[in-house]
Amino acid sequence: MARRPRIAVGGVVYHVLNRASARSPIFRARRDAEVFERLLVAAHEHVAMRLLDYCLMPNHWHLVLWPVGDGDLSLFLKWLTATHTQRWHDAHDTVGTGHLYQGRFKSFPVESDRHFMAVCRYVERNPVRAGLVERAEDWRWGSLWHRQNRSGAPLSKLLHAWPVEPPQDWLAFVNNLEPANELTRIRRSVARNLPLGGDSWVRRMASRLGLSPKPRRRGRPREKKSKCEKSRL
Repeated sequence: MARRPRIAVGGVVYHVLNRASARSPIFRARRDAEVFERLLVAAHEHVAMRLLDYCLMPNHWHLVLWPVGDGDLSLFLKWLTATHTQRWHDAHDTVGTGHLYQGRFKSFPVESDRHFMAVCRYVERNPVRAGLVERAEDWRWGSLWHRQNRSGAPLSKLLHAWPVEPPQDWLAFVNNLEPANELTRIRRSVARNLPLGGDSWVRRMASRLGLSPKPRRRGRPREKKSKCEKSRL
């Protein structure tokens, strides 16, 4: 069956992620992460993209992107993942050994309100939840580190202002444990390919993008019974 075309309208914030094939580590050393960060800058030169937030984890990455034009998201990520795959295989002498990523990137529209804040906290708290650091700002491979340290690196300069103003106590907000229901909603958005926002916004966005506003049932759909079958029950 042919893949459904990916619809990505401009002017909407997206939570984007991708994982390595078989969840193998793709950022094995400092150089691996540095290469990916440089590619984020290079991808922006190919397709201008507002990068709001990001975090590189050992076997996956998260980006929060705010494309301007329709189709920009797909063009930006297609160049980024294809180029990263080529560079990674060249660097590790694994050309021809198979896919680097487990599949196409995943992207989820996010409403620019408290749901956006929740997603940014989720992205920046990843290293804390994984036990890699005690405080989120200590993780070198993320936007929070760049903003806190004012690194002046090209990627730091690429980070765009957010569509909503963050709270003044953002570090405390990020480092505090998320409410369980907030974490559940974000993970459900990722697992079920759902927009994340208020109910009315989700319905409008799902209609606009041709998505289902509700999670799909897992497993095979139930077969409808005929009138004869129902009469025998």
